[in-house]
Amino acid sequence: MQYQTVAKAYEEMGKTTKRLELTYLLVQLFKQTPPHLIDKVVYFTQGKLYPDYTGIEIGVADKLAIRAIAMASGTPETKIEKAYQKTGDVGEAAQEALSNKTQTTLFTQSLTVQTVYDTFDKVAKTTGQGSLDFKIRSFASLLNNATPLEAKYILRTATGTLRLGIADYTVLDALAEAFAGGKENRPLLERAYNQSSDLGAVAKAVQEGGLDAVKNFKITVGRPIRPMLAERLETSAEILEKMGDKCAVEYKLDGERLQIHKKNKTVTLFSRRLENITSHYPDVREQCINTLKAQDMIAEAEAVAINLDTGEYLPFQELMHRRRKYGISEAVKQYPVAINFFDVLYVDGEDLTSEPYRKRRQILQKIVAEAERVRIVPAITTGKPEKIDEYMQDAITEGCEGLVAKELGSPYRAGAREFSWVKLKREYRSELMDTVDLVIVGGFHGRGKRAGRFGTYLLAAYDKDADMFRTVTKVGTGFSDEELEKFPKLLEPHRIQHVHARVDSKMQADVWFEPRVVIEVAASEITLSPIHTGALDSIRKGAGLALRFPKFTGHIRDDKAPEDATTTKEIVRMYRTQLKKIEEPLEAHRVKAKSS
Repeated sequence: MQYQTVAKAYEEMGKTTKRLELTYLLVQLFKQTPPHLIDKVVYFTQGKLYPDYTGIEIGVADKLAIRAIAMASGTPETKIEKAYQKTGDVGEAAQEALSNKTQTTLFTQSLTVQTVYDTFDKVAKTTGQGSLDFKIRSFASLLNNATPLEAKYILRTATGTLRLGIADYTVLDALAEAFAGGKENRPLLERAYNQSSDLGAVAKAVQEGGLDAVKNFKITVGRPIRPMLAERLETSAEILEKMGDKCAVEYKLDGERLQIHKKNKTVTLFSRRLENITSHYPDVREQCINTLKAQDMIAEAEAVAINLDTGEYLPFQELMHRRRKYGISEAVKQYPVAINFFDVLYVDGEDLTSEPYRKRRQILQKIVAEAERVRIVPAITTGKPEKIDEYMQDAITEGCEGLVAKELGSPYRAGAREFSWVKLKREYRSELMDTVDLVIVGGFHGRGKRAGRFGTYLLAAYDKDADMFRTVTKVGTGFSDEELEKFPKLLEPHRIQHVHARVDSKMQADVWFEPRVVIEVAASEITLSPIHTGALDSIRKGAGLALRFPKFTGHIRDDKAPEDATTTKEIVRMYRTQLKKIEEPLEAHRVKAKSS
């Protein structure tokens, strides 16, 4: 398969922001792709070479790309640098340089998908002395044989700036249309993806073996499962109304969610975003070897920073000191953690995800040998709202965020966000103060003391039904001077020229970003807004919902993918709950006034 076919498809995708059109173009591309390449084309479309959990990234910096373009085109690096600074797009810089190429190469050959993939793969896996020169020469060799259009997408893919506006769900839609008989069978593909976290493997299976092959996907130790997520409600009474007579209520800890895979003496740790983070937690790995009784298992736990002298839990930000490349042993000593198990998904050949929560909890209690820094998350079972409220106070006293209520008979729905699990956090219960996790999609230049930096950021909530990010607020308060310096550097790799295809905004930001970085924000209330698109028309036609008086809490949610951010539906529920709390005393006041 010629790489030109892929590049042309991507070029067409870049001309639309409509999901149906993007899906149609993907279907056409997938139908042209031979079975031995379908996984690679899917990975390319995701902007990667392998599933995230492998930890293998192309990892090409813009400066390296510019040197490769210069070598291939015979154009001075300074000229390419200027073209890049003008557009902010290294792919367009490559396209322009190769279009204006004056020197000719005696021997060229058309690029295949396999050739491009193999080159990327070698570059990704090459490290150590001489690796930089090898990478430059490898990309220059590719570009020598590339058309200007191919060069554009080779460099965009290599630098992680493909910018097609295509999410995993859109790829699943296209695979269902292309190979599975239509979107009605999409849930089977999604189930396989949730169990394997490998979209390329799902594509290969459905193209070669149809739905039967997809149905045969099984949970495997060492391959992470996409985590089940919780909805949120405001009161214990609402939770019991949703879940029935009784439910389990667990402490909600302020830590990092871990998916722990154990095979004999080998333990692998995955983050909520399915990254392999075993190297950050060597102490957790050792504790798991010593305290988990099963030979092969997959369990979920919360790693929480702890004060060893007092036994008290510490804030989430303390834990983030573990996220460093070097000095891990020092970090382990300075920032010890406790492991708090809350679910088990697989034990010694048995898939437990279809088993009810109550049974999984019983199995967890049998296979975890609790120790000083290893325990099962405390929980009670109750059908009384007042008991839940009392337990909430216990949780807060213990330094927890709140509670998670779980339906006793619920299976583990990988990748799903349902009311089988419901978060109840103390700030959600407050009349005028909620914390939400939102995605940075734009920036506005600062003034005065903030001149030369961003003064405020445009934030969006996630609309799962449309697979879009819709704006709900601008935030400029709560940032320390250090954070004001840090954020532009954090966001620079995600900077783009125009509003992202998956971002819905009526506002015009000074700078746009890909929806990648999630931050936690507090707000005094939620109001109707004519300028924000979050939950547009849900409450009143022509109006969206917006956060009033937002403030950055200091938490960058590195552990959350953009799609894990607070949803627009959650914003609507929070607004209606808040409105009810406001209207009830007003109505009481009206009645009192009328009677007097």
